[in-house]
Amino acid sequence: MITAVHTLVYADDPEAARAFFRDVLEFPGVDTGGGWLIFKTGPSELGVHPRSWEHGGDSGGTDQQFDVSLICDDLVTAVARLSAKGAEFVGDVTDQGWGRAIRLKIPGAGEMTLYEPKYDPPATSSDRASL
Repeated sequence: MITAVHTLVYADDPEAARAFFRDVLEFPGVDTGGGWLIFKTGPSELGVHPRSWEHGGDSGGTDQQFDVSLICDDLVTAVARLSAKGAEFVGDVTDQGWGRAIRLKIPGAGEMTLYEPKYDPPATSSDRASL
């Protein structure tokens, strides 16, 4: 049976990205050999979204096939703490309807969304209802 989700981040500068996840985000991990770090990321969840949509009078679309986001309990506090450790963000916090979000720069690897959900995330919910 499936026991976890493995996420990959492809980076032009993998050492910088690995150091960021290790030192700034403080993800624990193991070196699988040669500096190839695999990080424990905690609980996870998976959503399936349409590539084009209309909702509440707005429409949109994407060519993306996959996306990785980081979830937090308190976005303002997370941004302040990460900024104090040298993290950089793109733009301001925005209300996305499903939560408040900001883009977090990953050194050598682009950006990820950091968000505080408005929904009860199944990844952190103590209610483990099955489908």
